[in-house]
Amino acid sequence: MSQKENIKEEELNNEQENAQVDENQEIEAEVVKEEPTTEELVQAEKDKFLRLFAEFENYKKRTSRERIELFKTAGQELMTSLLPIVDDFERALAHIEDDKEAEELRKGVLLIYQKFYNTLEQKGLSKVETKEGDVFDAEIHEAITQIPAPSPDLKGKVIDCVENGYKLGDKIIRYPKVVIGQ
Repeated sequence: MSQKENIKEEELNNEQENAQVDENQEIEAEVVKEEPTTEELVQAEKDKFLRLFAEFENYKKRTSRERIELFKTAGQELMTSLLPIVDDFERALAHIEDDKEAEELRKGVLLIYQKFYNTLEQKGLSKVETKEGDVFDAEIHEAITQIPAPSPDLKGKVIDCVENGYKLGDKIIRYPKVVIGQ
């Protein structure tokens, strides 16, 4: 029995030693995993820096785009308030053309109108062209009324433009008011 007991003791000792060696290896592995190397730390800091730099570059681009857009439409409120004056000039010119005695007056008003309108055009204002017979587009036109179409080919099309529309750059600041055929 002593041999059997010795063999069992040796097996128990071997098992305990193996278990202890396994535990030591696990602890050593955990210790190694917990401490990142210097290269890993440097790489992590580089990654953080690159992300921060990219975020800052995107911020600069976005703010410059917003600033350009602001400059393009900064005069929108002023232009919108000047549009009724342009309309009054156009009505005055249409009325003066009927009167042949006021030829000099018509020339003066036309000169002032052209100078005023050219100045507005230099600041980015342009007329939205709308003609009779154009297809009605709700994104470009504002329908103020519908009348029976004088001919079948004018159904759903612009019959008359009551008030001109204007754009400031690419943005429509006043839609043309039109009458459409039914």
